[in-house]
Amino acid sequence: MSQTETQNSRLPARTFLSPDQEQAENSGDVPGAYDIPLEEVNPLNPHLFKENRWQEHFARLRAEDPVHFNELESSGRYWNLTKWEDIRAVDGDWKTFSSAGGITLGPPLGSERQSAATQQGSFIAMDPPTHREQRRTVQPVSAPSNLRNIEPLIRERTARVLDSLPEGETFDWVDTVSIELTTLMLATLFDFPLEDRRKLTRWSDIVFAIPEPGGIVETQAQKRDEFLECLEYFEHLWEDRRTNPGNDLVTMLVHGENTKDMPTIEHLGNLILLIVGGNDTTRNTMSGGVYALNKFPDQFDKFLADPGLIPKMVPEIIRWQTPLSYMRRTANEDTEIRGKKIRKDDQLLMWYISGNRDEELFEHGDVLDIERHNADRHLAFGYGIHFCMGSRMAELQLRILWEEIHQRFARIEVQEEPSFAFSSFVHGYTELPVQVTRR
Repeated sequence: MSQTETQNSRLPARTFLSPDQEQAENSGDVPGAYDIPLEEVNPLNPHLFKENRWQEHFARLRAEDPVHFNELESSGRYWNLTKWEDIRAVDGDWKTFSSAGGITLGPPLGSERQSAATQQGSFIAMDPPTHREQRRTVQPVSAPSNLRNIEPLIRERTARVLDSLPEGETFDWVDTVSIELTTLMLATLFDFPLEDRRKLTRWSDIVFAIPEPGGIVETQAQKRDEFLECLEYFEHLWEDRRTNPGNDLVTMLVHGENTKDMPTIEHLGNLILLIVGGNDTTRNTMSGGVYALNKFPDQFDKFLADPGLIPKMVPEIIRWQTPLSYMRRTANEDTEIRGKKIRKDDQLLMWYISGNRDEELFEHGDVLDIERHNADRHLAFGYGIHFCMGSRMAELQLRILWEEIHQRFARIEVQEEPSFAFSSFVHGYTELPVQVTRR
C-alpha cells in the first residue's frame, strides 16, 4: 500500500462529510419562509445563508414553532431549537444532550454511515470526562497571563495592517484585514511557519465547505487530498515538538498527559477544531462588524464619537454576527421540550444565530445597537461545558481592532453587498469590498 493509501485509510470519514450536503443539492431558488407550509420550513439550507435570507425563516420558527421537527434521508430525525431559553437549557445539560455523536448534523445514530462518520479526536465532540481532560491540555493558551503577554503583539500587527490599507481605493476587507490578522494570530499560537500561514486559512475553509462548481472545493476528492496535505504537515510539526518543545498549542497536545499518546490523526481532530475556532469565528466577526456598522450608520457615528463604547460594542457585534450558526446535540434519552416529544438518539440543532435574535431577550434583535445593555448574554460562544475556550482571545482581538480603527479612520464604507459562505454552519463572508477614509 502506498503512503497516500495508508494515510487515506487513517483519515476519519466524518471530516469529509458535509453537514448540509443533502440540502445543498436543492435549487438556490428557496421559497420565502411564509410562502410554504410551516412543516416544510427548514433553516438548514445553505442557500439561505449564501443569499443572506435566513432571518425570516428563523423569525417564523421563533414565533410559530420554536422546537421545529425536520427529517432528511441522509440525517434522520432532527429538531431545530430557535429560542434563546431552549438553546441555553440544552447546551447546559450534557448528560441528557450529548456532543459525542458530533457537532454538525450527521447520519442517524446506529446507521452504517454514522459508524463510519463519527468525529475523532476533537474534544468539542466529546462528553466528560474525556472532554474535560483534553480541553484542559490546551486551556493555558487562553489564561489571563497569556492574554496580557500577547496583547502588545496583537496591537502591533493590527496597527501595521491598518496602516498599510490604501485610501480611496476599493479592496477586500475579508482577505486584507480579517484573514491576515486572524491567520497571523493562529500561526503564533501554533508556532507555525509564518510564510505558510495561509495554509491554516485554507484548511479552516475546507473543513465545512460543500463541494460545488467554482466553490471553495469542487469535489469530495479534492477536499480529501487537501486534508492529507494538512495531516502530512502536522506530522512533521509533531515530531519537531517532541524533541523541541515550545509554548504553543502543538507542544501542549504532543506533551499533554491526556493527549501525548494519541495518534496523529486524532491530534488532527483537535487541531482542526482550534484552527476553525481561532480563524473562522474571529475573522467573520471582524468582517461582520464592518458590514453591520455600514447597515446601521447611526451606530458608526456613535462609535466614532465615543470610543468608550467599544467594550459594549464588541459583544453586540458578536451577537449580531454569530459566526457559527448552530451546534448539534444528540438526545441520550426520551425527553420533552415545549411539549414536543424528543426521542432517544434524535439530533437537536441549537441555532445560536436565532437565539441571538430572540425578541424576548434582545429587543429589535435584527438591529445593531452598540449600547445594548445585555449584549453579553449572547450565545455565540455557546454555554455550559463547551463554552468557547478562546472567547477571551477573540474579544481581545476584536477590541484592539476597533480601538486601532478609531484612531485612524473617519469611515470604512462598504462598496457593494458582501459575498457570503455557502454554509449553514459557518456564518461567514468570502468577500467584502470597502474603501477607507483616514482621519
